[in-house]
Amino acid sequence: MEHQLISPAILYWGTPVVLITTENDDGSSNIMPMSSAWWLGYRCMAGIVTGSHTFCNIMRTKQCVLNLPDASMAHFLNPIARTTGSEHMTPDKSDRGYKYCKDKWALSGMTPDDSMFVAPPRIKQCPVQMEAELIAVHTMMGDMDFPIKGAMSALELRILRVYVDPKIKMEGYDNRVDPDKWCPMIMSFQELYGLDNRKIVHSSLGEIEEEKYRLFTDTKIPKDTDTVSH
Repeated sequence: MEHQLISPAILYWGTPVVLITTENDDGSSNIMPMSSAWWLGYRCMAGIVTGSHTFCNIMRTKQCVLNLPDASMAHFLNPIARTTGSEHMTPDKSDRGYKYCKDKWALSGMTPDDSMFVAPPRIKQCPVQMEAELIAVHTMMGDMDFPIKGAMSALELRILRVYVDPKIKMEGYDNRVDPDKWCPMIMSFQELYGLDNRKIVHSSLGEIEEEKYRLFTDTKIPKDTDTVSH
């Protein structure tokens, strides 16, 4: 097979969709769909447009919730996929057909659920919900010229709490997710997909007991007796 040189406008090879909930300055909440996220230990690196409504909310409150939809939830996501919580539309978003929406809960049909340690609500319909706080910000594209210079930011988020639908837990374990039961929504080149529920092959990495990675779990995660600061 001979490879061909191409220059795609986007490099969205396929990552889980994340619905980030944040608190607005008036106390209401916003939902932003995104897929530029990855996890290492109890940290998430989230790529967000610098100056976007969600970015500004996180910079102000240092809090958010990372909600992971499953493959059956596209009917919730599509109505808000091209909306913004900011009344001041940037020209590039306007050019891509975005519209301002104050209440994305009503538009999407999703339901807010109180969080325990952060102010933004969780999304009840999402099988996975992670309360998080901002740890660090890395400004991206610093080597580029204006207006691209610094247009994107990578946020390091510390996971405080993980909630899952009991249906995706591994039988016989308190703290394990069954990958055969969890079917995340995947975005690949702007299209939405689910995972085939069958393993493609036996994984040698899967033979490692998950608890052996426990040292990467933050030991300062709040306990049930702690209080949330809003």
